[in-house]
Amino acid sequence: MTAHAAFWPKRLPFAISPPVTSLWVNLEISAKRYPDKLALVFMGRTWTYAALMHETEKLAGYLASLGVRKGDRVVLNMQNCPQLVISHFAILRLDAVVVPVNPMNRMEELKHYIIDPDARVAITTADLAPELAGASDALPPEQQLQHLVVTQFTDAFDPVAAGPENLPAHWHDWLVPVRALPTLAHGQVHAWTQAVAQDLPLPQVTATPSDLAILPYTSGTTGLPKGCMHPHSSIMHNAMASSLWGNGTPENVALAVVPMFHITGMVSVMHTSIFMGATLVLMPRWDRDVAGHQISKWKVTHWTNIPTMVIDLLGSAQIEKFDLSSLTYIGGGGAAMPEAVAQRLMDQFGLRFVEGYGLTETAAPSHSNPPDAPKKQCLGIPFMSVDSRVVDPDTLKELPQGEAGEIVMSGPQIFNGYWKRPDATAEAFFERDGKSFFRSGDMGRIDEEGYFFMTDRLKRMINASGFKVWPAEVEALMFRHPAIQEACVIATRDAYRGESVKAVVVLRSSHKGLVTEQEIIEWCRDSMAVYKVPRVVSFADALPKSGSGKVMWRALQEAEQAAAA
Repeated sequence: MTAHAAFWPKRLPFAISPPVTSLWVNLEISAKRYPDKLALVFMGRTWTYAALMHETEKLAGYLASLGVRKGDRVVLNMQNCPQLVISHFAILRLDAVVVPVNPMNRMEELKHYIIDPDARVAITTADLAPELAGASDALPPEQQLQHLVVTQFTDAFDPVAAGPENLPAHWHDWLVPVRALPTLAHGQVHAWTQAVAQDLPLPQVTATPSDLAILPYTSGTTGLPKGCMHPHSSIMHNAMASSLWGNGTPENVALAVVPMFHITGMVSVMHTSIFMGATLVLMPRWDRDVAGHQISKWKVTHWTNIPTMVIDLLGSAQIEKFDLSSLTYIGGGGAAMPEAVAQRLMDQFGLRFVEGYGLTETAAPSHSNPPDAPKKQCLGIPFMSVDSRVVDPDTLKELPQGEAGEIVMSGPQIFNGYWKRPDATAEAFFERDGKSFFRSGDMGRIDEEGYFFMTDRLKRMINASGFKVWPAEVEALMFRHPAIQEACVIATRDAYRGESVKAVVVLRSSHKGLVTEQEIIEWCRDSMAVYKVPRVVSFADALPKSGSGKVMWRALQEAEQAAAA
């Protein structure tokens, strides 16, 4: 028995037996149990579970008429809105595979999410459609999208009726766009209103727990992002486990503001809520006053977030006007919660901030703090059904309590491997005691009570407000700039985001004196997701290199840390 057993919630088993059904069945069952219960709230408009299921089946029928079949990968590129939930479950209704894509990605990045999963159908919103269509048209004809379904945000709400508390003025430009739909060079574009206009025939649901359900992408130290193969079983496990861990009931009201293309929002918020028959209050992006209004109006009970959101909300001039008394669970991950802010939550609102830890490969939580016994700035204890250890990253030998090493884990929520990447899959796993363990690439230690703490990163990665930025990916995009000869991306301290992106750039001799640091930053804004864009660019005559010619990024990182100390 491990040390953390003493702090395990006494109401819960150490492991669970999840349903052996398709993820689609979770929505179907909740709609049958609670047809008139609120499923979604968005911009003041509501959907019951019966209405959500009906809309989802209409879209599924339309996708089937376009040729989507079991196992097909369908790109889903949206910010949080009802159409994301409807599309996600419509794809699952056809036993097809959801490929969730970060809506901040730009055209050059989007090409990979069409090519790698061999996607021929995509669903997106009108504000993102031109980038996705442009990415498709730039590919060889045989790799292009055949169908693109496009929705306006206003397909889901009335902007006049929404009111400023739901629709602040600075959201109007992108949330209420009036745009002509783009075209595809060798495919068809379909309006959402057409796609959900009628009931069309649907095939039977035949997916088993081992069938592929979700293919989210994660970047790494080298190369392009890799698809993480999640079967129905891994997502199902963590949907059920998360509901139990957070004292979940069908009466939960969850604020869904963490993005649901991301594994945390997708599993710990969306799938968990649908599994329980709970209510999702959807926000398309963060705004502290909108969040305060939603919590107050809809009596939100559960809020999964990143710490910067909590810090921002508590800093609102209207904080005293908001009623946060309905909150019973608040927690999240991606970055450590500052101790002073956690203490304020406890003193002022009686809320313990519950930190957790997980990866795209682990279907969100692999570790979480017990809600009744959390530790601050701590990853928590191994999640339900998880065996986690700390090993020497070179020898894979298990290390004793207190000694820092690589965090590894085994459990039913671990993914099946990387799509089309058997080499990377083989490197990510090892066998021990008859179990397959996944190597997280994060360094940590276990304290005397069995709680895990992060100590360092084995992987080269920047954590900007919970968004993982992989320097190799940013560098590869920056090399497309005609003035850049070399670039090395490192982390720089940021009082608000924790870390931000800095690029050390060597200019081509032909461009020296002709381009500024700010011009490089502006070019990056047009070429990559905003969270990847360097906040700081520094010009150098040369980058430090090893004897083999490799850029010594660690030397630059250490110099940056020393300068900030």
